[in-house]
Amino acid sequence: MTEVIAVAVITVLAVISPGADFAMVVRNSYLYGRTTGLFAAGGVAAGVLVHVSYTMLGVGLLIASSTALFTAIKLAGAAYLVWIGIRTFRARAELTVDLESKPQLTALGALRSGFLSNVLNPKTTLFVVSTFTQVVGPQTPVWQQAGYGLFMSVAHLGWFGAVALFFSHSGLRERMLRAQKAINRAIGSVLVGLGVGLGFAR
Repeated sequence: MTEVIAVAVITVLAVISPGADFAMVVRNSYLYGRTTGLFAAGGVAAGVLVHVSYTMLGVGLLIASSTALFTAIKLAGAAYLVWIGIRTFRARAELTVDLESKPQLTALGALRSGFLSNVLNPKTTLFVVSTFTQVVGPQTPVWQQAGYGLFMSVAHLGWFGAVALFFSHSGLRERMLRAQKAINRAIGSVLVGLGVGLGFAR
C-alpha cells in the first residue's frame, strides 16, 4: 500500500465514522435546512486545516530534532489506529442527535458551529497526528504534506456536504442512523488492519 493510498483510506474512514461533527451537521441540516447544513460542513472542513497546520509544524520539528522520538510517536500513532478501530468495532450505543431545541441559527452561526465542533474535537486531533506520523518521513516534501492536509479538508467538506444534502430530507435520517452499527464494524475492522500494517511497515 502506497503512502497516498494509506492517507486516503484513513482519512475517508475517519470522516465517515459517526461522531460529534456528524451529529452537529445532521442536526443543523434537519432543523434549519440544506443551506445551513452546508455552511456547517464548510466550518468542519476549515477546522481540519487548523489540525493539519499545527501537525505539519510539529512533525517537521520532530523529524529535525530526534529521529528516535519521531519513530516512537509513529508507533504510538499506529497503536492508536488499532485502539480506535477496536473501539469503533465494539461500539453499541447509537449516535444521538438533539432535534428538540431549535434556537435561531444564522449561516455564520452554522459555519462557526462546524468550525468549533471540529477544532475542539480530540478525535480529529489524534486522527490527523496519527495519519501524518505514518505517511510523513524525512524525505517527504512540504508540498506533499500540504497536499495530504488539503485532501483531508476536502474529504471532510465532500462528506459532510453530502450529509447536509441527505439529512435535509427528514425521511432519510432514520435510515442512515439505523445502519450505524454495520458502519462502525466495517470502519473498525479496516482501521485495525491499517494500524497493524503501518506499525510493522519499514
